Formats: sequence, C-alpha cells, structure tokens
Amino acid sequence: MTVRKLTATVAAPGVPFFTPAQDPPVGTALNTDNDNGAGTKTPTVFTPLKLRSLTLQNRFAVSPMCMYSADDGHLTDFHLVHLGAMAMRGVALTIFEATSVTPNGRISPEDSGLWTDSQIAPLKRIVDFIHSQGQKAGIQLAHAGRKASTVAPWHTQSRGHGEAATAAQGGWPDNVWAPSAIKFSPKFPQPKEMTVSEVEGLVDSFAKAASRAVSAGFDTIEIHAAHGYLLTEFLSPITNKRTDQYGGSFENRTRLLVDVIKATRAVIPETMPLLVRISATEWMEWTGGESWDLAQSIRLAKLLPDLGVDLLDVSSAGNNAEQRMQITPTVQIDLASEIRDAVRAAGKTLLIGAVGFVNTAEIARRVVQTDDEGLVDVDGEHGQKTKADLVLVARQFLKEPEFVLRAAHQLGVEVKWPLQYGRAAWAKGEKL
Repeated sequence: MTVRKLTATVAAPGVPFFTPAQDPPVGTALNTDNDNGAGTKTPTVFTPLKLRSLTLQNRFAVSPMCMYSADDGHLTDFHLVHLGAMAMRGVALTIFEATSVTPNGRISPEDSGLWTDSQIAPLKRIVDFIHSQGQKAGIQLAHAGRKASTVAPWHTQSRGHGEAATAAQGGWPDNVWAPSAIKFSPKFPQPKEMTVSEVEGLVDSFAKAASRAVSAGFDTIEIHAAHGYLLTEFLSPITNKRTDQYGGSFENRTRLLVDVIKATRAVIPETMPLLVRISATEWMEWTGGESWDLAQSIRLAKLLPDLGVDLLDVSSAGNNAEQRMQITPTVQIDLASEIRDAVRAAGKTLLIGAVGFVNTAEIARRVVQTDDEGLVDVDGEHGQKTKADLVLVARQFLKEPEFVLRAAHQLGVEVKWPLQYGRAAWAKGEKL
C-alpha cells in the first residue's frame, strides 16, 4: 500500500481520490465590489443563487445536452471528461443529459438511462468528480415518447430530422409509447397509445429513477417536460387525443406531469431542489387550432410552487415537425421573462431559468441582472427588467468549456480559477 506524504495541500473532501480542494469553488467572485476601473459592483450573474439547501456561487448552469454515447444506458469515461471539463472551469451547476427512466424511453440506443441499479455507479463517479471541484450536479429525468428509438443525429442526412433505429440497430420501433398513436414525422416509428396501466407505471418509473439519482449523489433533479418528448406530448392537445383522465381538459393533459412531480418530490430529500423543463410553446399557433402555448405554460407555472417545484427551466418547440418558430436572439429568454412576470404577479415564488442563444458574457449578464448599471427588476424608461434567475448554456460550452471564466474576464469580474490552471489566468484588462 502506498502512503501519500502529508503536504500543505488540502484534499477535496468526500471523494474517493485525491485532488486539491477548490475553496472557494472555481467561478466564485472574489470580492463583492469588483473594481474594474469603473467602480462597478459584481453583476448578478456572478452572485450566489439559493435553491432550498443548495447554493450556487454563480448563475451559470450547463443545460442538458444529449451526447448519444452511453453503453446500454450507462455513462462512460467520455461523459466524465465531457461534463467534468465544464464543471472544473467554473460552472456552478452541471445538469446531465436527458436520462431515461425506462429502456424504451431513450431517444436513441446510445442514450443515458437510470432504470436499473447498475447505472448508478457510472453516474456517481462523475458526480464525485464534479463535487471534488466544489461544483453541483443535476440530472434530467426523461422519457422520449414518440420520439424514441431513433438513430444518433450524425447518422441522418439533415441534422434535427430523426430516423427510426431498427431492431438490428438496437432500437425498439415496435415498442414506442405516446399518449395517442400519432407519429412525429414519416421517418419516426409508429407509436402505441399508452394504456392507463402503462401511464401509472411510468410515474413509478420516474420515482424509482429519482431514488437512484439520490443514491448517485446528485444535488438536484430536473423533470423533462419539453422538446416534444413524452410529458410534452401529454400536455399538447395536438398530440394528446385521449378521452380518459389523461386527455381533453387542461387539468387532464397536465395530470401525468403533476403526478410525476408529486411522485418525485415524495422520494427525494426535502432539502433537494426540484426543477422542471417545459416548452413554453410548441409554435403551432399558426394553425388556428388549439395547441400548447404560452398562456397554458403560465397557467401551469402558477401550479408548480405548491407542488414543490423550485425552478422552471423555460425552453420551447420540439413537439411538431410543422412548427413555425419565430427565431430571434432572445426568443426563448423573452418567453421565460413573460412566465416569470406572471408568476410573480400572482404572488408565487418560483425561480426561472432561461436558455437559448446565450453565447456572450453580455447576454448572460442581461438575462439575470437586477440592480447594476441602471438595470432594475421592473420596466422603466432607463432600465431593463430581469428576465430570469439562472442562465442555462448549451452549445457555447461545447465551443468554450471555459465560458464562465471568459465571461467573468469580459465583465471585469475577478473570479477563482482552478488551482492547477492559475498560471494561465488572463491578466486584468487583457484583450481576448
């Protein structure tokens, strides 16, 4: 047995390997009156955010991103490097990709899963590493519904247009679930309408997966009810044509999501925050018929605090191949802002996360800013209202795993760097 000599370096606590403790965590603003030459205070995006017992040192989170690289639902060393690279460079919360609660709920045969205990250990290994860096880890629990059993996007001619994975490719095209037997598009599998027993069993599957996530050491859980996957399909009157207790009225179409939230909340610690992601609209208003839209998202959002949800992660689209999304640089951020305003006006307490096209430090700053440089929490002639409480970033982290550190430098905020990388920190005022 090798005995490591004692040194002045303090080890990170609670992990089964040695690495220096990052105290405070990387990405922490090192003073609250950050003097960048103009005497400005630290922007809100680099101030702490509290969710129940969880405190994030800044307002950046890794948005869940499917990597199509798991082995029968088990994460691998690829995911350790992929997720660890962002966590060690200062992002406060890393949310793991959509993780299916049943085998047939994966988008592709290579998706992450948490339907069996053997999938806990690979997840825990990555969570341990993230914790060793002083950061927090979350997991998005999901079921792909009628968009399941498709091949990874690099196998298709046009990215974003899926093709069915056959049984020979490891798929399950004959066992794809949906609220109603309506295909997403011609190349997707033909789904089966779920029985009431299968719907009730799915709620139990979410609860069991949530319990496994707790065992893996996650700090928070997000329920995926966006992007046209199963819970979204139940919400939408276009994809949900059921005539039982899970279809028809708003109350019936939201019943499955509400049941999943309740079942998840019941098996996780009271101190653990619970997140939900929705598509605020499916962008089908152009048809003139009823669809899932912003008004219904606001109505749903007002219910969430009483169900024990702490943060609503607002995205949009994904439920219809014929959607007509109105793309602007702030389209999804603006949807989040409208929901936030409506929830607060109703006297409810619910944090809001914004995602989409967050690719510069200035955009990140403006999303959550509350009291700096004339930006205030209400509309005003010289100000801008706060749009969200947390910034979720996806593709920019793939381009720049150090996006948090780069944003801090560009905003003139002195933050903690990784101990091992300190010699590479940009000099004050250095042009990037």
